[in-house]
Amino acid sequence: MEIIRSISIFIVAGICEIGGGYLVWLSVREGKPVWYGIIGGAILVLYGLVATLQASNFAKVYATYGGFFIVLSLLWAFVFDKYVPTKYDVIGALIALLGVCIIYYSPRS
Repeated sequence: MEIIRSISIFIVAGICEIGGGYLVWLSVREGKPVWYGIIGGAILVLYGLVATLQASNFAKVYATYGGFFIVLSLLWAFVFDKYVPTKYDVIGALIALLGVCIIYYSPRS
């Protein structure tokens, strides 16, 4: 059950970071209203808070989050920017996700 909880937190944190960053991007780079950036900034703060809900230490949480971020970024781009990942994007993302799951979920002696 703890693994499902931590994966859920990684996913929520990823949506907050990518969604907040995307709103800032739209405001600065694509001429959307400034309030997009302000809301995006607030969501980025929420991301920082969500990440603290993990049970492990900062180093493991943020290292592991990196792999989730890669996968979620490609999914976000697919849904919102109509980006079609290549097979190399998918393979690389899965390798990264596997690697960080080994870091986070491996038994400690």
